[in-house]
Amino acid sequence: MSNNVKYIEKHLGADISFDVVIREFKIGNKKAVLSYIDTFGDDQVITLIMQNLVDVSHEEIVPNSFEKILKKTIPYTEIEKNYQLDDIIDEILAGQMVLFVDGSKEALLLDTRWYPARDPEEPDTERVTRGSRDSFVETIIFNIGLVRRRIRDKRLRVKPYRVGERTKTDMALLYIDDVTNPELLENIEEKIKNIDLDGIPMAEKTVEEYIIEEFLNPYPQVRYTERSDVAAIHLLEGHVVLLVDTSPSAIIAPATLFHHVQHAEEYRQNAFTGTYLRWVRFFGIFTSIFLAPLWLLFSLEPDLLPPGLDFIGPDEVGPVPLAIQFIMAHFFIDLIRLASVHTPSPLATALGLVAALLIGEIAVEVQLFTPEVLLYISIAAVGMFTTPSFELQLANRIPHLVFLILIGTFTIYGFVIGLLGFIVLLAKTKSFGVPYLWPLFPFNWNALLSIIFRKPVPMRSFGRPDALKTKDYYRKRK
Repeated sequence: MSNNVKYIEKHLGADISFDVVIREFKIGNKKAVLSYIDTFGDDQVITLIMQNLVDVSHEEIVPNSFEKILKKTIPYTEIEKNYQLDDIIDEILAGQMVLFVDGSKEALLLDTRWYPARDPEEPDTERVTRGSRDSFVETIIFNIGLVRRRIRDKRLRVKPYRVGERTKTDMALLYIDDVTNPELLENIEEKIKNIDLDGIPMAEKTVEEYIIEEFLNPYPQVRYTERSDVAAIHLLEGHVVLLVDTSPSAIIAPATLFHHVQHAEEYRQNAFTGTYLRWVRFFGIFTSIFLAPLWLLFSLEPDLLPPGLDFIGPDEVGPVPLAIQFIMAHFFIDLIRLASVHTPSPLATALGLVAALLIGEIAVEVQLFTPEVLLYISIAAVGMFTTPSFELQLANRIPHLVFLILIGTFTIYGFVIGLLGFIVLLAKTKSFGVPYLWPLFPFNWNALLSIIFRKPVPMRSFGRPDALKTKDYYRKRK
């Protein structure tokens, strides 16, 4: 035992790190040592365990002291044996407590960990007027519990991983065993095993960049969510969910473009209202990409307008070309958005006033922008904020800027080139083998109707999405 304790002391730096606890005591007449990280230990549980151990008499634990201590004297369920010192050190650093008993080659690992954690609350980016408020937090075990609470299925699997040579971050791959495509599982598991880094302090984002298939594509190939109900819905469809410790965001894979444009609010209202909200959201996403470029195109090429729309276009252009105005306004909107993220809440109102004066009244007075440019770029910004997926919001800013540059340079030809490139980019993108534009391409009429219309639950398709190639196609019995 003494050699084991010295090994632990040496490798954990117990003589330097003040939070490494090594407590020597006796169980009966047997020497014993407890070791754990003070900041991860639940003091009440540890105290209770020690009280039971020190009250044990010598006669109660002989012979076979180790086995009797394990089975009779520790009133705790989360306990296991281990004899690999390196594994024991990893578990101590993960928050477990280890018990060494003199005369035994094995040690007992007791899961007495307690992590600093906040209570589940509604996520800022996925708010709903009605519905659950218990979203994911930074502690993986709590997040798994939130999912299991919604899917009480014996076939739900939670596969653990530990990633990072130094951080040894806990991960969990969640899927339903008799539903999920085994090829999808094998693909993702292989990529997780190939993660070879010191650590993943950026948690889920680092994992995403290891498992996605296209690095230079701005469009997100996985979906993020902080809502446990959204994660549960996707599991039932046949997706997999990745949870990473220290992150409140779950990774859902595969994910098509249309997964990123749906919001939980649509399903918390009746079917008619949900469909209306969905159409408004689609319109907002369309305007965030195409409204400003199309207005610029028609302003530069008024002959393209039909007779009834000849009012489109600025009354006075001003000294700055329209294309330059739009490009500048595009960057100013992003500057304001970034500034609002990094501005403390008490100063947010002041930031809004400064932005309104700077980009509004003063910019028009000095003829830096025309009023029409500010109007259409503002509508595009509102459309951007209606996009449910933050990753899709940012991705759509790239084609928006490219369209402005191409139209400002080549007018109608630039628009055609940009549109073709945009369609080709989306058409060739795949998420773990699933086409990004499915069910539009390849075409699936029933699935497309489910995206265009928010159908009532009893009227939905009996089958799961074809593109996922699930083992069990039917989500409900006929």
